[in-house]
Amino acid sequence: MQPLSSYLGRRDFFRLAGMMGAAGVSWLTPVAEMLARAAEKAGKKEPARSIILLWMQGGPSQLETFDPHPGKTIAGGTRAIATAVKDVQFAAGIERTAEQMPSLAVVRSVVSKEGDHERGTYNVKTGYRPDPTLVHPALGAIVCRELPDTKVDIPRHISILPSQWPGRGGFLGEEHDAFKTGDPTSKVPDVSSRVSPERDEQRLRDLDVLESGFARRRRKLVTATNRADTMTRARRMMSSEQLRAFDVSHEPANVRRMYGDTPFGRVCLAARRLIEAGVRCVEVTLDGWDTHANNHELTRGRVEILDPSFAALIRDLRTRDLLKSTVVVWAGEFGRTPRVNPLGGRDHWPTGFSVVLAGGGIRGGVVVGETDPDGGDKPANPVKVADVHATVLTAVGLEPDKENNTPIGRPMKLSEGKAITGLLG
Repeated sequence: MQPLSSYLGRRDFFRLAGMMGAAGVSWLTPVAEMLARAAEKAGKKEPARSIILLWMQGGPSQLETFDPHPGKTIAGGTRAIATAVKDVQFAAGIERTAEQMPSLAVVRSVVSKEGDHERGTYNVKTGYRPDPTLVHPALGAIVCRELPDTKVDIPRHISILPSQWPGRGGFLGEEHDAFKTGDPTSKVPDVSSRVSPERDEQRLRDLDVLESGFARRRRKLVTATNRADTMTRARRMMSSEQLRAFDVSHEPANVRRMYGDTPFGRVCLAARRLIEAGVRCVEVTLDGWDTHANNHELTRGRVEILDPSFAALIRDLRTRDLLKSTVVVWAGEFGRTPRVNPLGGRDHWPTGFSVVLAGGGIRGGVVVGETDPDGGDKPANPVKVADVHATVLTAVGLEPDKENNTPIGRPMKLSEGKAITGLLG
């Protein structure tokens, strides 16, 4: 039997609702009210449900990636290539990602007040500047806290090849910290028992005897620590089939080649597999962008790794019908100076750098903002880091203005930014 909503079109239903009076849905019959809700839902796009953060540790140069200024002094000789979108250029070396430009939104005018690696990382990952009185949650922690539990056995917030500052739960609690693991060619750490199954079971029985005796006189303390639930979830993860999502060797050889035979390529592939398994946020890191000397050569090496992996991830998500439910964010803690220093390097530059967004209903094929071709520090249409966060949060169906209370009762918005105009439907 088909649902009642299938028998009445959206336009016909609202005509019927109007005939029943201007007092609103509250006066409709239960059947009509149900149809109203269905029609309202049918008119909206489903929000994304997951995030993949491609983290470029060290601060990538915008000029040698997504914001070239060919022929200008600030380019330092960097060439540009055409993308699949007319009049949009990337730096040479990103040819495969350039083909995916119809799915990408490149924000070229991100501005921050944080030019230090640790503070800049904190700012871009949380949307807030560091505060000595509070640790803010990273974007992945917010999504895991706010969106419905996907009931997966493995962690919902994961950092692969983590930098020294992976995403944290902040005031939302350590349970929202990113679970850290390495190259998928190695086993996931701490999920395999070091003893035989028989001895493992005996240890659990012995532990239960001790903990039961402890809990009889300290019930409140045991309840407050939530240790029993943590133990149960850890044991469930150790035996879960979902751990296979970390193992990219299960993928066909042609898919693995598409991503590139590098640690970063493998973790991008693992990120796609984890999203398919129901993980909310996967953070993957490509280190080595801190190019104070020999910028062009070092960046070229990073781009050779990045290009096939980034392009393959976008293409693979789209092929598997996952791109519309997954927001992909490419970012680092800041950009690089327009001026090349005497060592052939570029220094820290938080006033006009690039962030790339894709998926989750975000409009592709667009460029937001423009940096000064002469190297000035005032880009056109500047976008705050918090605005990037607000855009991503909106794409996953969250209200940036929603407030959570810190442990001391201080209300904090999910984001203090505003969604970037024109990027969301």
